[in-house]
Amino acid sequence: MDDGNSPLSRTDRNALTAFDVAGWVREARRGSQAGYAQLYRRFAPLVHGILLGRFRPALADELSQECFANAFGHLAQLKEDHKFGPWIATIARRVQPPVSGRELSLTDVPDMESHKASPEDRTEAEKVLRAVMSLPQAYRETLLLRLAEGLTGPEIAAMTGLTPESVRVNLHRGMAKLRDALGVTPTAAMAVEKAP
Repeated sequence: MDDGNSPLSRTDRNALTAFDVAGWVREARRGSQAGYAQLYRRFAPLVHGILLGRFRPALADELSQECFANAFGHLAQLKEDHKFGPWIATIARRVQPPVSGRELSLTDVPDMESHKASPEDRTEAEKVLRAVMSLPQAYRETLLLRLAEGLTGPEIAAMTGLTPESVRVNLHRGMAKLRDALGVTPTAAMAVEKAP
């Protein structure tokens, strides 16, 4: 159920166009709360996914809000309204942690105690996090947008300004590097995916 505050459903995201985005930017520039809300709903997964690649999850949540506040305060600087996605992605990549915050290090693992994770699960999560953090930025961001935010390749392309082919290549190469880093062979990964 959509409460109006959650990111758009997959069907809604696929139906949006650059024309829609440009219209929302124009509305937001005029002070329309509806324009701001639509931009936030459309691009929140993009910003959050980028920040998850650099910061602890709780800090990524907080910084996502600050990133949008910063972007909305500087909408006049956006030259091409339909390119809001690539523009806010650049802003998210430049976000600096607050003095009390810090970037995600290879030893950080999300608070799994609240999820009653076993020591084995925490060890596995740390291993996966290390592997993801070791990937080049383009692969890390694309994989996080796909795996953590649930965006499709075409959605990632539309939001970031990358070509669909670049996204496909980044996802393919990023997954290959992630499998290598985790010591998972493609055959073993497919067997796990096909298991009931």
